[in-house]
Amino acid sequence: MALLEFIIQNVLTQAAVIIGLIACLGLVLQRKSLNDIVSGTFKTILGFLVLAAGSSVMQSSLAYFGEMFNKAFGLQGLVASIEGINGQAMNELGLGSEIALALAGIFIVNIILARVTPFKYIFLTGQALLWEATLAIVFAWYLGLRGVTLIVSASVVGGAFATFMPAIAQPFVRRITGDDDIALGHFCTLGYIFTAGVSYLTSRIGSKSRSAEDLELPQGLAFLQDTYMAVGCVMIPLYLIIAAVAGPAAAARYAGSTNYMVFAFLQAMQFVVGLYVLLAGVRLLLAEIVPAFQGISMKLVPEAKPALDCPVLFAFAPNSVILGFIFTTLGSIIGMFLTPFLGLPMILPGVMSNFFAGGTAGIFANAMGGRRGVVIGCILHGIFIMIVPALLAPMLLDAGFVNMTVTDVDTAFTGFFFMLIRAIMGLFGM
Repeated sequence: MALLEFIIQNVLTQAAVIIGLIACLGLVLQRKSLNDIVSGTFKTILGFLVLAAGSSVMQSSLAYFGEMFNKAFGLQGLVASIEGINGQAMNELGLGSEIALALAGIFIVNIILARVTPFKYIFLTGQALLWEATLAIVFAWYLGLRGVTLIVSASVVGGAFATFMPAIAQPFVRRITGDDDIALGHFCTLGYIFTAGVSYLTSRIGSKSRSAEDLELPQGLAFLQDTYMAVGCVMIPLYLIIAAVAGPAAAARYAGSTNYMVFAFLQAMQFVVGLYVLLAGVRLLLAEIVPAFQGISMKLVPEAKPALDCPVLFAFAPNSVILGFIFTTLGSIIGMFLTPFLGLPMILPGVMSNFFAGGTAGIFANAMGGRRGVVIGCILHGIFIMIVPALLAPMLLDAGFVNMTVTDVDTAFTGFFFMLIRAIMGLFGM
């Protein structure tokens, strides 16, 4: 039991280790030389950690931006934080072991389903699986399940989500990447499908909208064809405006002795640096994991595809990522003020989820409806990702989680699924 707990806590929760071990297994199954196995495993882990380092830099910058945004406009409401739910579930409810075992169970169920069903997707975003395990355990526990039944039910539901969500997204991913080598492993998939659907409908109205990646700029603005210059020209003014509205007092905790406007400029540049590092990690990771994964496909799960975190798509449509972020943020602000009129609690927009989920939604929207689809689809996506967590909040409150809800909409639908089970049980007096 101690060995199992060690593996769960130190291996299965470390995405870089998981993806490295899977790459190693794939290379071994292909009977590669020791040199190729060591090199491929090392570069796979390195690529993932470079990606994670870039993501961490961006998240740090976005955390500052999010706090400045809330202070600038004096916003108050529920915080969408799956991390907070995870902490309370493990510490106050004592469900840490159950969540850890469910995480392992989800991975096992995912592999079994990939083997026996037509949905050949292995979900490799470890942190997303942890959040899915958390919500599945919390709501199964809320239904009164305990012990082995609790862990098995959470594992089966979570494993099904980990298998079917990449399958639902794959037709769009195939259109985005131009091939079928990778899949999307990110539990915001239903939001992406919603956005893609809206974008497709906009493409049926009026003349065809051109791709956001084909923006034609005047000669004097040709420098904006460079991804990082374009991102900087959007993010720097955005950070400076928010900092100016929030004022020096709001930035004091972050800026220290540095002038708050200078600090805002540097944070915007940090965001661009993070994006540069992230995309470098994506390129290195894909160059190693796809060939290594062929061994898994040939031996364990024929025709299996690795389902990876959303940044792996960013390099395919960088303009769409930025536009998706901007218009999802606009939509989330609209959604924030809309939810009280629907009798739901107000949810504060999450800047990090707006960037990663909004940027990915922008890629999906552009693939289906071009620039017009990105604008309309992502505004509605922002509203969607405000309403769904707001709908879940009363259920979480009933389960004992005060002033909290989730960010990833697929995990919210996990909660809805368990509540549907509860309603059905109630109909039969169970």
